[in-house]
Amino acid sequence: MIFKKYVLCLMCIVITTMHMDLSAQNESDNSIKMTSKLIQPPYLKAGDTVAIVAPSGILKNREREVQQALDLLKSWGLHAIVGKHVFSKSNHFAGTDDERCEDLQNAMDDPKISAIWCARGGYGTVRILDKLNYTAFKKKPKWIIGYSDITALHNQIHNEGFQSLHALMCVSLTKDLNDVKTAVSTFKSAIFGQPEDYTLEASQYNREGETSGELIGGNLTMLHTMLGSDTSLDTSGKILFIEEIGEYKYHIDRMLQSMKRAGYFDNLNGLVVGDMSRMRKNTTLWGTSVEQLILDALADYDFPITFNMPAGHEKDNRALVLGKVVDLKVDKSGSKLAYK
Repeated sequence: MIFKKYVLCLMCIVITTMHMDLSAQNESDNSIKMTSKLIQPPYLKAGDTVAIVAPSGILKNREREVQQALDLLKSWGLHAIVGKHVFSKSNHFAGTDDERCEDLQNAMDDPKISAIWCARGGYGTVRILDKLNYTAFKKKPKWIIGYSDITALHNQIHNEGFQSLHALMCVSLTKDLNDVKTAVSTFKSAIFGQPEDYTLEASQYNREGETSGELIGGNLTMLHTMLGSDTSLDTSGKILFIEEIGEYKYHIDRMLQSMKRAGYFDNLNGLVVGDMSRMRKNTTLWGTSVEQLILDALADYDFPITFNMPAGHEKDNRALVLGKVVDLKVDKSGSKLAYK
């Protein structure tokens, strides 16, 4: 009887010790997860090579813009190559899924490439995400550059553990580059290692506050599309940037409500709202501004929200380093977004 009590007591001690060890391990793992930072690809320098690829929509009659992109990179002392299938055509897309994937994969694998500049967005990147292999990329990371549909790739790269660049694409270049002077300037500054801080114009809709966190996000439709997949972002402790084009207001609300129900905003630190361009008018009017729509949809949260970030589908599309930690200060007189 005494022996049985001894064995039972010993078993309790062992189980308790194991529980304490597991708890300590979990705390350690959580600490690593919370403190780990995304890897920053090497910034570019003169002599580096940039690959131009087209993972999304067709580039019909866009040869001028691609040539202009090549000339621009050359003027900065950079070399450039154009993917084999950039001008391929397969219905809606710049080549078949396999062709677009081949160009992107080759650029990701090539150790001589320092950055990958997407020629245009549109639609199509999500179709090739699961075909890509990131083994070589992880050994020699490089900047992925683009916006709009390229948000899908930004999200995937983020989840692989790397920073990327939300910035203009080749088709963003106009005949007179003065029209996109600021976008080009901030793009150049970012890829050469001097990303610019931004002071944003005041908005009556700003929700005041101060916070910090990794900057994530991109096109709202694409963020919504990623929900429930391995490419969806963990937004906990981060600052989300969103922009959109050509949507009805009720579509914006529907996406925000869906993301809200999925817990997307539960532990968010802050929201930066970029351009909401070319909003479509429904026969039944929404009744408020898109800014008020966003505030209403996110009324259950208390994180700071700033509007008037000049980034998205406008000519003034300023570069943002996704995955880099930023400080965000918001008040009625304006806002400040500064890299740490």
